[in-house]
Amino acid sequence: MKKIFGIVFMLAVMAGAVSAQVEGKSLGVRFGNAGEISYQHPLSGATRLEVDLGFGSWKHGGMYLTGIHHWVKDLSELQEGFNWYYGVGGAAGINTSVLSAAVVGNIGIEYNFDFPLQLSLDWRPGLYVVPAVVLGWDGVALSARWRF
Repeated sequence: MKKIFGIVFMLAVMAGAVSAQVEGKSLGVRFGNAGEISYQHPLSGATRLEVDLGFGSWKHGGMYLTGIHHWVKDLSELQEGFNWYYGVGGAAGINTSVLSAAVVGNIGIEYNFDFPLQLSLDWRPGLYVVPAVVLGWDGVALSARWRF
């Protein structure tokens, strides 16, 4: 696992100079362990805020809200429209009257079509701190968003 984090860190450092321009907002769905309504809002140049409202299995059901600050990097050398991103944020939820909180990371790849559709695949590990400290490594999801 340390090798994976080392590789991800090195990729982030090497690609730090190649930033993608974040254009416009997007709204859609994110499907992984649960279903989420997902909204992305540009902040500055190559950063954005993603806010997701989830229903279902964030540690066994309930409802939760996640906010992540993304740094978006250009991958147009593969093909125009590709970006990769990484970020950090937090999550809070409720499950049968038990409150939950977590610190989450995010890394993924996205493709922006010529028409207003964005598809992405990402991984969102988390450190769940309330009600108990637990590491979560199973946060892989596919997203489809409409850009506007």
